[in-house]
Amino acid sequence: MEATRRRTQPSANGKTSEQSEEPAQWGRAWEVDWFSLISVIGLLCFAPFIVFYFVMACDQYQCSVSQPLFELLRGETLLLSIWARTASFTWSAAKIYTIWVAFQAFLYMCVPDITHKFIPGYVGGVQDGALTPAGLVNKYQINGLQCWLITHALWYANANFFHWFSPTIIFDNWIPLMWCANILGYAVATFAFIKAYLFPTNSEDCKFTGNLFYDYMMGIEFNPRIGEWFDFKLFFNGRPGIIAWTLINLSYMAKQQELYSQVTNSMILVNVLQAIYVLDFFWNEAWYLKTIDICHDHFGWYLGWGDCVWLPYLYTLQGLYLVYHPVQLSDAHALAVLLFGLVGYYIFRSTNHQKDLFRRTEGSCSIWGRKPTFIECLYRSADGVVHRSKLMTSGFWGVARHLNYTGDLMGSLAYCAACGFGHMLPYFYIVYMTILLVHRCVRDEHRCSSKYGKDWKCYTDAVPYRLIPGVF
Repeated sequence: MEATRRRTQPSANGKTSEQSEEPAQWGRAWEVDWFSLISVIGLLCFAPFIVFYFVMACDQYQCSVSQPLFELLRGETLLLSIWARTASFTWSAAKIYTIWVAFQAFLYMCVPDITHKFIPGYVGGVQDGALTPAGLVNKYQINGLQCWLITHALWYANANFFHWFSPTIIFDNWIPLMWCANILGYAVATFAFIKAYLFPTNSEDCKFTGNLFYDYMMGIEFNPRIGEWFDFKLFFNGRPGIIAWTLINLSYMAKQQELYSQVTNSMILVNVLQAIYVLDFFWNEAWYLKTIDICHDHFGWYLGWGDCVWLPYLYTLQGLYLVYHPVQLSDAHALAVLLFGLVGYYIFRSTNHQKDLFRRTEGSCSIWGRKPTFIECLYRSADGVVHRSKLMTSGFWGVARHLNYTGDLMGSLAYCAACGFGHMLPYFYIVYMTILLVHRCVRDEHRCSSKYGKDWKCYTDAVPYRLIPGVF
C-alpha cells in the first residue's frame, strides 16, 4: 500500500506568520560536524569489537572484563592466541541463522495479524505510521505479538514434545551465530546505503550529508522498503533481534539447568523482567510507530547492524553471565529487584500510555483525574506545510520531560542487580542504557527545539527537568 500525503488547511487569508520562517530541521542532521564524524567512525570501528570482547570474556575468562586486558598487558597472552581460541564461523550456525531470519520474514510478510480480532485492547493489523519529514504517512502491518506467540509456541512444543533440536541450541552456537549476525547486519546496512542512491522508496525523505561514513552509519533513506509491506525499520527493529531476546534467555536457562541441575532465582528474574519488556514492546507495537526510531532515525548501519548484533548480544549479557555464574539470591534481594523492576516498568508504561492517550484524543482526556494542560506548537514539514502539535505538561509529563526513560533505566538496573555484585560485566547494560538515553534526551530535544522554535522554550520553562525531578 502506497504512502499517502497529508496536508493541513491554510488559514482564511492563506497565510500565517510562521510561513515566512525557514522550514524547521526535522529528522537526521543535514550537515556533519567534526565531533559527529569522529563519533561515527569510532562506533564503526569499535562497536563490533565491544560485542566480541564481552562474548569472548565470558567464553574464555568466565565473564571477567579485566583479566584479558591484564594478561595482554603482562604478556601472558596474545591477541592471536585469543583469536585462535575463539569459535569460528560454521555452516551449521549459518543454517540455523538463515532459517531463523527467513522464518521471521515469512511470519512478518505472509501471516496477517488476527490476534487483534480476539485479544481485547490489542491494536494490530494495518496501521498508519507517523507523518514523515516530507509529509508522507506510511502504512504498516502490525503483527509482532502474533509472530512472538507463534515462535514461542513452537519453541515450547519442540522443548516438550517434538525434540527437533536442543533448547540449548542458541547458547551452544552463540559465537558462530555472532559471525552470521554480523554478516547480515553489514549486508543489510550496505544494501540500504546503495538502495538510497539507486532506487529509494521515497526520494523526498532521503538525506545526503555528503559524508560517506556518516551516511552509511546513520542512514540516508527514512523508510526503505521492498514492495508495499517489507519495511526495513519495522522488521529489523522488531523481529529477528527482539523476538530472539526471550528465546536467547530461555536457551540460557536451559543451559543452566543442564550444567547445574537447577535454575537459579536470578535467572528466573532476568527472564521474567526482560520478557515483560519484550511483550510490552509487541503489545504496543502500533504505538512504537510514533517513537524516535521510526519518526526520526534514518535506516543505516546504526539500526541495521545494531538490531542484528548489538541488541541480541549485549542486551542478553545478564543471562549469559548467569550461565557461567549461577547466582542464587536471598529472598529479600530477589524481592527488592523484582519490585524495583516492576516500579520502573510501571513508570515507563504509564508515562508512554499518558502520551499515547493524549495524542489519540487530542487532549480530550483525563490525566490523573484532571483535564491535561499543554502547549500548542506550530512546525513546518519539508513540503512547506504548516502543522500543529501539542506538548503535554500534565501527569508524568509535567514531572519531567522524559520520565519514560527514567522508568526504562530503573528496569535496566534491575536486570543487572539480579546478577549480584560479583562482576562488572552484567552492569555494562545499565552504563550503556544511561549513555544511550541521556544522549537520546539531548538529541530529541535538539530536534524539538529546531522543530518547534520558541514554543519549545515555553515547554522547557514549564517542565524544567529531563529525567530526575530536582536533579537533571
